[in-house]
Amino acid sequence: MSRVVVSWNGRRGRATVLMLRSLALLLFSLCAVEILRLTLTPSPASVGIAHTNLKPGASIRLYLHYGTLRQQILQLGGNIAIGVPMGFLLPQITPRLRGLIRVVSATVVFIGLLELAQHFFVPGRSFDVDDVILAAAGAVLGYVPLGRMFGLRLHPEHRHWWQRRLDAVFRRDRARTAAQHPAKAV
Repeated sequence: MSRVVVSWNGRRGRATVLMLRSLALLLFSLCAVEILRLTLTPSPASVGIAHTNLKPGASIRLYLHYGTLRQQILQLGGNIAIGVPMGFLLPQITPRLRGLIRVVSATVVFIGLLELAQHFFVPGRSFDVDDVILAAAGAVLGYVPLGRMFGLRLHPEHRHWWQRRLDAVFRRDRARTAAQHPAKAV
């Protein structure tokens, strides 16, 4: 069973792909700057009450049980929204970040470093593992519907190491079958 991938190849295919990748990189840069601006801004009102959360789900439950609808949308929805552009744009920028695990891993590393920077350098902010989890969920939401599809269209020729290994196994099996049964090879 062969898989057909529709790509933007044609007379001006390379220029189109380069332009779309550049646009994705520009959008990603703008999103990253905005994320940095939002998360690394000091919160003077929280200086005495901000605390580190290393227990997964603790602050999520806290906002769901005791927070107002506005706080839930801002805190939970905002952290999910931070990950969505990463899930959508990273596969467009480079084919190496075209898999779901790779996108989520890159998001976790980026947001984890951001949370550490918040904790150590920004007054009134602290590390919260739930922010990392929610951003990873946002990356999944950005990758699954559109990030994967556009990534495949921009990089149809890219094959992951495990896909290349499977191709080699299938070629070897076909060659072995052709050698054993010459009449079937035609």
